[in-house]
Amino acid sequence: MLRHPTPAAPGIDRRTSRPRRLVATLAAIAVTTVMIPAVMIPALPAQAAAFKVLVFSKTAGFRHDSIPAGIQAVRDLGTANDFAVDATEDSSAFTTANLAQYKAVVFLSTTGDVLNDSQQAAFQAYVDGGGGYVGVHSAADTEYNWSYYGQLMGAYFNNHPAIQQASVRTENRAHAATAHLGATWSRSDEWYNYRTNPRPNVRVLQNLDEGSYSGGNMGDHPITWCHPQAAGRAFYTGLGHTQESYADPNFRSLLLGGIRYTAGAVNADCRPETGYTTLYNGSTTGWSQAGPGSFANGDATLTSQGGMGMLWYSAKEFRSYSLKLDWRLTGDSNSGVIVGFPATSDPNAALSTGYEVQIDATDTADRTTGAIYGVKSADLAARDAALNPPGQWNTYELLVEGERLQVFLNGSRINDFTNTDPARSLQQGYIGIQNHGSGDVVSFRNVRIKESTGTPGGTGPLKGVASGRCLDVSGASQANGAAAQLWDCNGQANQQWTATSATELRVYGGKCLDVNGAATADGTNVIIWSCNGQNNQKWRLNGDGTVTAVGANKCLEAGGTANGTRARIWTCNGGANQRWTRG
Repeated sequence: MLRHPTPAAPGIDRRTSRPRRLVATLAAIAVTTVMIPAVMIPALPAQAAAFKVLVFSKTAGFRHDSIPAGIQAVRDLGTANDFAVDATEDSSAFTTANLAQYKAVVFLSTTGDVLNDSQQAAFQAYVDGGGGYVGVHSAADTEYNWSYYGQLMGAYFNNHPAIQQASVRTENRAHAATAHLGATWSRSDEWYNYRTNPRPNVRVLQNLDEGSYSGGNMGDHPITWCHPQAAGRAFYTGLGHTQESYADPNFRSLLLGGIRYTAGAVNADCRPETGYTTLYNGSTTGWSQAGPGSFANGDATLTSQGGMGMLWYSAKEFRSYSLKLDWRLTGDSNSGVIVGFPATSDPNAALSTGYEVQIDATDTADRTTGAIYGVKSADLAARDAALNPPGQWNTYELLVEGERLQVFLNGSRINDFTNTDPARSLQQGYIGIQNHGSGDVVSFRNVRIKESTGTPGGTGPLKGVASGRCLDVSGASQANGAAAQLWDCNGQANQQWTATSATELRVYGGKCLDVNGAATADGTNVIIWSCNGQNNQKWRLNGDGTVTAVGANKCLEAGGTANGTRARIWTCNGGANQRWTRG
């Protein structure tokens, strides 16, 4: 197993004084780096920048000679994209007051234990309160004994083979970090293997083709990912070992997209995503055109032309499901996603028998992006906060549960509609995308679906009525016996519960909500355990919002409302702490 060698001593320089060399071996590198003390000195005037970023590159283990090039690359990106950059290797910069001035903090090839307890607490509060974290390369080789950092990172470094060329596969071509890339990207770097696979807890943006190089040992091998973290955002890429990386325009664009996402300058759906079936990712097999116009198909992208028509997935009818797709408008264009219509060659018939979720940069509230066309406006404040403007990619999730249709834009819910029209039903029908007409140019990528095989309610969070917090697996643990608790809703995998036809509440696919020890007494704690079909893992979702533990015939409840309150069973009494909502 390859490990990093003995650390080199960090160097220091100031933006406002003559720089010193980091170490003698870096004397030939013409890059100015900065180690700034606790009182930060901005690299650009604050009034000239939209936001500020802190680059942190302290090392207590192996030190990468690419750090100076990385700092300069972030500075260059800031200059070109309207954000200011400070750089430091001084851990005392991690105070509540100092971090408050930054929208994101970049851990640039940090190694080892770099923050003390109070600094860790300040950084955790910063991210959970809405700050951004970007990890680059050996940021995964940092803070092994701080469990929160492991959750924030997604996975810790394990080992790596020699630097070599490999094929990087792009899974998500809607995120600002990866939208510029093709399906594959061949490049040289130091390819990390990780101790665990982060996929259950993050949205994977890129993975490695282990058949394209020697030394990969993960099988499914994520290398770049993102995820929400409480009110904050996290992004990590394992790329960036070499100095040459920071001169590569594609890598710079990836780094820029990660910074802008975590700083909140651009939105993305970074919720964990597993179990989806591809309907379109380059191939139109199973799709049929109804009405005039068409969609051009190139670069695994469908682009509307002419119309008004509709491209619909005629190979299968869907009932309860989560449909996701990525879309991008050109200017003030018009399109939509149509669901719940019977088989038809007439796009107008689909609109009158199904429901269109609108895509339109302007129009009345019930006919603009996020609206159920002509029926229900989106929550415009939520929509505007989640929306990327024309020219940038967005992601829709249309969640159909019974006659309920929820619309999520870049991971945020912006509409919640229930069909009451007896002439229509969301529980039968097909899905389609609209080509609205000449001049309306909208593109789509990566159309995928996950069907619900469980009881009405599908997959999603369970939110306590009394607390407004979600049923959560403590520490995002997947171990048998991990506690079920209340925690702020964050959309991560440890809060995604699937109600199955076997009356289970599953999390992570193979773990079930379980009454500890199959006990029946009031106050018995609820945990997760490998699904085994026993009665202490069976739950009944009732119409009044209560959830009954079948084996004990008692209700799921929380004994309080604070983060960390344990979930338990108790004699049913209809109280608010025993009622739960989906979503």
